Amino acid sequence: MQRRAYVPGVAALLAALTVGVTGLTGCSAGSGPDGSTADSKAGDTADDAGRPGKYRTLLEPCGSVQRATLRDLLPGAAQLPEQQRERVYRGTAAVTYDTDRRAGCSWKTDGPDASHQLTVDFERVVSYDPAVSDDDRAQQVYAEKEAAAGLPAAVPPSGAAAPAATPAAPSPAKTPPSPRATVTAPTGAASAAGTAGGSSSGTGESTAPEGLEPRVLADLADAAFLDDVLARAGSTAQHRTVSVVFRTSNVIVTIRYGEQPARVTEVPDSKELQEKAQGLARNLAEELEE
Repeated sequence: MQRRAYVPGVAALLAALTVGVTGLTGCSAGSGPDGSTADSKAGDTADDAGRPGKYRTLLEPCGSVQRATLRDLLPGAAQLPEQQRERVYRGTAAVTYDTDRRAGCSWKTDGPDASHQLTVDFERVVSYDPAVSDDDRAQQVYAEKEAAAGLPAAVPPSGAAAPAATPAAPSPAKTPPSPRATVTAPTGAASAAGTAGGSSSGTGESTAPEGLEPRVLADLADAAFLDDVLARAGSTAQHRTVSVVFRTSNVIVTIRYGEQPARVTEVPDSKELQEKAQGLARNLAEELEE
């Protein structure tokens, strides 16, 4: 009789514990470890519409560029004392509030022949619309950046001629620029179509030689373009900045590489700067894929 009175009591206790555990599990489902759901999507299912992007974090920007590449892009650093050289190669991290969403780094060095500047910026795009995937939202942000660059009518890849020409016609880049649409220095790239290969007394104009004008890059990541801006300011030295912007899944990478010769009469070489900027872009694209 004592065993029969005891067993039901144990069963009741076990049932109560089971209900308690189930209740706790139900309360915690759908929230992250910090209780935040800002980065989760209602479409985290098999639906393509709201599919989350491939990337949930970013590369550490100041460590993303290999030392050998920095030596090539910042030749003036080689002549500095060791401590200063190491400081240059470490770079300066951009101030951001969430390094999983936005991160960047910059490097600068002055040499006897020229000064060089390099900036790398990573942006991870998240769509908060359950009907729009992270990749689609990233493509929209990338398209804003390309439109803001005002690339001249170029040779678009496979059948994309009509869409590429549409944004440039009404000149949307001049309307209130979105913070994400800021790509480089003063634009002027749109006027490059008529001035490419020549020189100009204005500031922020592209004077890249024929074949090196600002353009879409068809063989880099999911989408990419290159901008080339030569800044002239009166009698001061001329400064050229080459920008490469590319998108891979839901991450957008912006590279800016600039040179200012020590002599006022010298013009930075478009071909060399473009080749080096594109080489770095390909390296970063490969790092992201690893």
